[in-house]
Amino acid sequence: MMIEIFAAVAGASLSWAAMGSLGRSSRAQSQQDAVVRLTSAVEHIATQLEVMHLDMREERKETFGRLNSVEQRVSKLEGR
Repeated sequence: MMIEIFAAVAGASLSWAAMGSLGRSSRAQSQQDAVVRLTSAVEHIATQLEVMHLDMREERKETFGRLNSVEQRVSKLEGR
């Protein structure tokens, strides 16, 4: 009877340890997946910001080019 109790306790202990290990492994995997998703999202945002920055730079060049042209025309008109 004592051996059966010992075997039952040992079996329960092993099962408890295995379930705890699997639970930690599952949590670690889900945390790793979350980190990968967040990293991808940050990289995507960085790429979009770079594209937006380039667009703004081009738009600024065009705007200042047009403004310069208008200033030159105004100067010519004021000189008359």
